[in-house]
Amino acid sequence: MSEQERESRRARLAALRAAGVDPYPAQVEAFVPIPEVRRAHDAKSAEELAAAPPTVAVVGRIRAARSFGKLLFLTLDQDGASLQVTVRKSEVPAELFEFAKSLDVADFVRAEGPLWRTQKGELSVDARQLAVLAKSLRPLPEKWHGLQDVEARYRQRYLDLIVNERAREIAITRSRAVSALRAFMDGAGFLEVETPVLQPLYGGASARPFTTHYHVYDQEVFLRISDELYLKRLVIGGLDRVYEIGRDFRNEGVDRKRNPEFTMLECYQAYGDYRDMMRLVQGLVQHVAREVTGGLQLTYKEHKLDLSGEWRATPLCDAIRDATGIDVLAAPDHTALAAAVRAKGFDPGGAPTWAQLVDHLFSEHVEPNLIQPTFLTDYPVELSPLAKRSTRDPRLVERFELFAAGMEIANAFSELNDPEDQRARFEEQRRAAAAGDADAQPLDEDFIAALEHGMPPTGGLGLGIDRVAMLLCDAAHLREVLLFPYMRPERA
Repeated sequence: MSEQERESRRARLAALRAAGVDPYPAQVEAFVPIPEVRRAHDAKSAEELAAAPPTVAVVGRIRAARSFGKLLFLTLDQDGASLQVTVRKSEVPAELFEFAKSLDVADFVRAEGPLWRTQKGELSVDARQLAVLAKSLRPLPEKWHGLQDVEARYRQRYLDLIVNERAREIAITRSRAVSALRAFMDGAGFLEVETPVLQPLYGGASARPFTTHYHVYDQEVFLRISDELYLKRLVIGGLDRVYEIGRDFRNEGVDRKRNPEFTMLECYQAYGDYRDMMRLVQGLVQHVAREVTGGLQLTYKEHKLDLSGEWRATPLCDAIRDATGIDVLAAPDHTALAAAVRAKGFDPGGAPTWAQLVDHLFSEHVEPNLIQPTFLTDYPVELSPLAKRSTRDPRLVERFELFAAGMEIANAFSELNDPEDQRARFEEQRRAAAAGDADAQPLDEDFIAALEHGMPPTGGLGLGIDRVAMLLCDAAHLREVLLFPYMRPERA
């Protein structure tokens, strides 16, 4: 914005105040939302409106203004719809016409008058009253080009929402998806609860936490990386089906699938297992897709996704073997597995532990190719410190992850409820941390004490809402579906 335009707008603001007009009034007189006006009158002809012109009052932001001597045209936007307002010099007092001429694009106004159609057939409010509701001191981005700078779109999301209809559609789609998720869980008999965001000890996932300081108690505390351990405490307490839709925080990298803060749905079902969670999440995602998009066929980038029917399930170790020729269970320690990886011509990638090397193989050679909805099952126990061991193979746990479009969408376990096994897993995590695994989980004595009071067989599920929104909106980057993604600080 030029300094001249800034000064011109400030001068018009000063003129309003000098004339005794409040440019930022606290109250708005009665009005009809523009979408309602359009629904009620869009089908009426010019003759019908002329025979019995309804008088309406509308509000909105001026998106365009044109002057043709004795006739002004203003385009108002409000709640996703637009409507034209005309001001005819012959129909209004001179001071009102001059006031209308002084309005700027981006000002908020209220206009009242009869509806009519212009010579071009445009439904319009022929203003007899006009009032400013909020004076804008900065212009909007140019209408036809919008925000060309992608960084600016994310940093100034308010402008993106004003000028970019797709940004608005994504925001609405995401909101509707969350509403559909909540309705499905409520209908399945789950109780929505809230657990602490600030925690004295983080856990429930393999990730580095954000650390802060609570001054009142002179205590180091953490932003939660997961809701899991607190939700399990509720199951132990007798709340058999619980879920939470909340923000989690992980101190890790940022890319097209990751943001340091993100939204998860986590749920736990007593007397269930990971197979119950598999059925639950398939029904949940299918329900949300139907509610939001109207069907089960999605387009994501160049892919056609089919969410219908029963989704494919395959063991994780089989998927790695099929993609790389490496049997990770046949190489039970880091040295042996790294040698097997090199023997096949692959780079171990510097993974410091056996579990991280398995995860590296999967992330590099399997995950990008999981386009259609697919359950990966039966994970090695080293990758899943909170999951119950498989009765078929004690090296594995009852766990699945759901993938689609090359992304992890959900993670689920038959939850570990043996407190002695849980302690042993935590001790193994402690050794992994000592070996250099920054994502290893700490030993949580309070959670083990809760388990020692008894937890029934339980199925647990975590669903990434941001990534589900990416699929529903065909958004290539997580930032598209976050209204305010975390951004690298701007350089001076």
